[in-house]
Amino acid sequence: MSDRETQEYDVIVLGAGPTGENLADRTTAAGLRTVVVESELVGGECSYWACMPSKALLRPVAALAGARAVAGSREAVRGGLDAAAVLARRDSFTSHWQDDGQVEWLRGAGIELVRGHGRLSGERTVTVTAPDGGELVLRARHAVAVCTGTRALLPGGVPGLDAARPWTSREATAAKEVPGRLVVVGGGVVGVEMATAWRALGAEVVLLVRGGGLLPRMEPFAGELVADGLREAGVDVRTGASVASLERPAADGPVTVVLEDGERLTADEVLYATGRAPRTEDLGLETVGLEPGGWLETDDGCVVRGVAGGWLYAAGDVNHRALLTHQGKYQARIAGNAIGALAKGQPLDTARWGAHVASADTAGAPQVVFTEPEAAAVGLSLAEAQRAGLRVKAVDHDLGQVAGASLYADGYRGRARVVFDLDRGLLVGATFVGPGVAELLHSATVAVVGEVPIDRLWHAVPSYPTMSEVWLRLLEDCRG
Repeated sequence: MSDRETQEYDVIVLGAGPTGENLADRTTAAGLRTVVVESELVGGECSYWACMPSKALLRPVAALAGARAVAGSREAVRGGLDAAAVLARRDSFTSHWQDDGQVEWLRGAGIELVRGHGRLSGERTVTVTAPDGGELVLRARHAVAVCTGTRALLPGGVPGLDAARPWTSREATAAKEVPGRLVVVGGGVVGVEMATAWRALGAEVVLLVRGGGLLPRMEPFAGELVADGLREAGVDVRTGASVASLERPAADGPVTVVLEDGERLTADEVLYATGRAPRTEDLGLETVGLEPGGWLETDDGCVVRGVAGGWLYAAGDVNHRALLTHQGKYQARIAGNAIGALAKGQPLDTARWGAHVASADTAGAPQVVFTEPEAAAVGLSLAEAQRAGLRVKAVDHDLGQVAGASLYADGYRGRARVVFDLDRGLLVGATFVGPGVAELLHSATVAVVGEVPIDRLWHAVPSYPTMSEVWLRLLEDCRG
């Protein structure tokens, strides 16, 4: 590549994770010449250090727990997980951290790829610094989309943090061997999932949570039941616990976690799962009048606010609307279709639930936490609905009392809640906690996003005997 080569495209996408891939796929399908710029692996965080490797680590945990929960199969289980086999299977799902297959998919879809670090350098312009130091200037006729995602956020002001070389989500999902002792700091999704996985693989795990419970973004009972499951698995779960400092005198030696109450915990590794930050610190945002390092605020069509002309888009985690891979892909489809429509001079459908607005981000974003038990939720929690000023009631049911659940596992323990909008006769949220509840979530998502009236949901008859029969009990209580 020459020192200042210039190329022109219809659309430039920064970031080749699931969001960037989906957005580029939609603009390419609209007939727009699209290029994706990626500085790491095509496929992004989800493919190599998040969704895929973490779920590959967690699925054997659920499979073994499921076998142990039923008389007959329980007696056939001998021993625990084969850690080497689990890690090898994890490696296969990450393609051994090689992106050849993802690159081939881009080519097959007609999407061009430029490797290097892309930075905005003016209106509709991106300058890419290649691995060899050369520069390529890209200009977009229609749009530039920032799909660079997030990185792990480490807290400031903790003495000894840098020298301790803590794990982040990347090291936790990609580690080549099981640590003997692991301290996990943080009670969110990454913290509880990785505590689940590494405990099942043989590590002694202590989970430290500054607040009073786990999974604070979900209904309180979700965190309580997940905490119970972790403790039963042998995880030392401590709430109200804060780290004062870290000590790691030898780079290859143990790390000491000093708590604010003076207690000292010794571990082979410490994982910090305390939040995410946007990858915007080195994107050239200052060249278009934006502040580097912050979240990119967008409208419901994923157009970045504060940039004239409506040519700059941000989709996925970087816009902080809903930090979930599937929501990023959803936003990408919305934004990609909008870019394609505008390029053809077509009007946009920007009404609520319209084709070119990401309404589900705030009203119907689903999420599953793959712990034992699983926690799954969509829409608003009771507290969120009340803060929004809705007149609602929560309807709860013991999942273990449903025939399908009792067949699923002996002594099944779980709970379901729906949040019912009394004025409109609609569900605005649902939460399920228990083994295998992830597969219950999409029915709730359809009900919430589709704004299906309770009186019509009553005619959606669940099969017997499945866990889905919990819907009958929930709807009965909603109708009163």
